[in-house]
Amino acid sequence: MIYAIGDIHGQKAMLDHALDMIEADGGPDARIVFLGDYTDRGPDSRGVIQTLADGVATGRNWVAIKGNHDRMFSRFVRSGKEHDARIASGKGWLNPALGGGETLQSYGLDLDDPDLRRRATQTVPSSHVDFLDALPLWHTEDDLLFVHAGIRPGIPMADQTEDDLIWIRDGFLDDHRDHGPLIVHGHTALDTPRHFGNRIDLDGGAGYGRPLVPAVFEGRLCWLLTDRGRVPLLP
Repeated sequence: MIYAIGDIHGQKAMLDHALDMIEADGGPDARIVFLGDYTDRGPDSRGVIQTLADGVATGRNWVAIKGNHDRMFSRFVRSGKEHDARIASGKGWLNPALGGGETLQSYGLDLDDPDLRRRATQTVPSSHVDFLDALPLWHTEDDLLFVHAGIRPGIPMADQTEDDLIWIRDGFLDDHRDHGPLIVHGHTALDTPRHFGNRIDLDGGAGYGRPLVPAVFEGRLCWLLTDRGRVPLLP
């Protein structure tokens, strides 16, 4: 039995509630995979990262995967880079649509500070950026493959690119072939998690204020956890 949590996007209170539901269902040592995008849009990215980093450091049975928003945050703090070539609109990380400003504010930074980039490098704990930079891009367990955005179909995992694993939509979301393992991902926000047969999208839109809904897997069978218990997630 293994649990998964989709895109958190700075929603610390939602994360705490999701962890409580998982513990009620599977106990304090439950195996959990987090699917990336811990930062941006929500009010407490700092608290989310600290919770995950502390859990991993203390030996919790957790695996955290890197998302595209996590990389954007790290790149801004490391080098001041605000733009990612995979964003077709050209919007930068600090654009309100991407939510980087909320992440910096969770560290007490003033977005109107003309020296914001240098202040971010000085203020954001290096342990937080190191934690994000060291995250794996994917994780396999049993007949499940966990990844943030998806995979490039037909390409061996060893040959997948980081950009695809954290950014892909076109060529993956519309591909209905059997990928072998069931792909469990986030990245593309829906109104609620959904099972597509060959993949499950667990991004229910917490970054936009919708509930963060954890899932539990027994083999390839999946249930969503709610305050009323398990609800089957069927294709």
